Amino acid sequence: MSGKNDQNAKNGADREELAIDVEDLEDLDDIKDPDAPDDAEEGARRAGRRGKRRSRTRWVGPRKRWVPIAVLVVVAIGSAALTWLLSTIFEHKQEAKSPFTQVVQLTDTTYDPAVWGQDFPIQYEQYKKTSEDTDGDFVKVDPTADDPREYHTLSRIEMEPRAQLMWRGYAFSVDYTEPRGHEWALEDQKHTQRTQPKFKQPGTCLNCHASMPEVYDKLGNGDRMAGFHAMNSMSYEEAVQHASSTIACIDCHDPKTMELRITRPAFMEGIKKAKALEGITDYDVNRDATNQEMRTYVCAQCHVEYYFAGEGKTLTFPWDKGLTAYDAMAYYDEVGWTDYKHAESGAPILKAQHPDFETWSQGIHAANGVTCADCHMAYQRNGAAKVSNHQIMSPMANDETINASCLTCHHSTEAEMRQRVEKIQTTWQSSLNVSFTALEGLINDIKAAEANGTATEEQLTLARDYQRKAQFVVDYSFSENGRGFHAPQYSVSMLNQATDWARSGQLALRGVSVENGVPPAIPEKHMPNKKN
Repeated sequence: MSGKNDQNAKNGADREELAIDVEDLEDLDDIKDPDAPDDAEEGARRAGRRGKRRSRTRWVGPRKRWVPIAVLVVVAIGSAALTWLLSTIFEHKQEAKSPFTQVVQLTDTTYDPAVWGQDFPIQYEQYKKTSEDTDGDFVKVDPTADDPREYHTLSRIEMEPRAQLMWRGYAFSVDYTEPRGHEWALEDQKHTQRTQPKFKQPGTCLNCHASMPEVYDKLGNGDRMAGFHAMNSMSYEEAVQHASSTIACIDCHDPKTMELRITRPAFMEGIKKAKALEGITDYDVNRDATNQEMRTYVCAQCHVEYYFAGEGKTLTFPWDKGLTAYDAMAYYDEVGWTDYKHAESGAPILKAQHPDFETWSQGIHAANGVTCADCHMAYQRNGAAKVSNHQIMSPMANDETINASCLTCHHSTEAEMRQRVEKIQTTWQSSLNVSFTALEGLINDIKAAEANGTATEEQLTLARDYQRKAQFVVDYSFSENGRGFHAPQYSVSMLNQATDWARSGQLALRGVSVENGVPPAIPEKHMPNKKN
């Protein structure tokens, strides 16, 4: 019994040592410097308080019993977190390996984008959003029997009346509006006044406004090149009857591999010639282009300058001499091509289309490997997979698109990027205004000189040639959809050149010889006298 009592006494002493004095913790503010003076009354008061505190202690148990429990809890939490992390990584790796679940078997004759959407629902839902008004250009109208559309877009010839004068005698002077998203490409072309029978447009126009593989297959009995030529030689009214869908998945993707591909014969031939200028022979775009190049090329199938060559009205890209506006002009002069005769001046006019690809190729983004898709179809995260945004719109549409498109490279804010773009486009607009004024002056002077007999036929011919040059460059920049942004310096330089040509034409009417004016400011690689 004595041993047991001794052990109990020892345990009690241990517990006394480990006891926590709650009041001591509460009264830490009473601690003072021991050398500080203190009166007797305060000392007695403190002594009494300490005695009371010692009698009011609370037992909390030995510390050593809680340590292993705490460690166990921490280890358990850590293990659970690590398990979750590893499982998430594994799941994401599996997602990356299998980016989609195959629901249907897609083939080279699966034309309907809704069927593709069963395998790629995210991309399909984005694709359908190309119907939305992201630029604020939609105008509510009353549908008619001839035009059932509920919305049109802003008229560019109403906003810029000088463009009407520029295109006088051609269909664009009658109807030219802001473009809408891909969902409307076919519908808007069907109902624009430019494709009505009075203008006798060829089926070639359909190449960039409908899903072409289906049309080519129908007209060529499975031979797409034969179908391409058959469609070009038709009237637009006949050709459009074979189109059932606007631009769709099959136009840009291989249904078996989902890799990007080119489906337009005109681009295949055009890029082959452009690559030959770089010393690359026998270029096959679907065989030789990198995936990064394809992220531009699939857009360049349509967003380009073109003309309808020969009796077959074959869609042709004028890239034999290069990709600048001046290269195209030299090509047209060499083959003797003219789109129409100006109704008021009599000048032989080249109508520019929408040379987005060519203009981009002369800019800083192209030089640094930035593609069309990088800006207009910026990547979005969906789990572990990156998905290109198939809504396809301007990066300036909203802050989200600016962030996804611009701020991946530029260390800036959304507001700063918007201001930067607006400044570039404002500068371009100022140069465009000057060029339009100069061109308008030349056209009016040619009309007046011819009517009044104040210029010789030789002078009129020279002035009309200057109009042909100036107008093509103004039209080239005006019809390009970047508003100067795709290649800012190049675009402003072109407009300066157009102004010089227009003023040179006015001087020619007065018998002042300016020879060819100031030589165009063009990239060094395109200079004719450059020695390699």
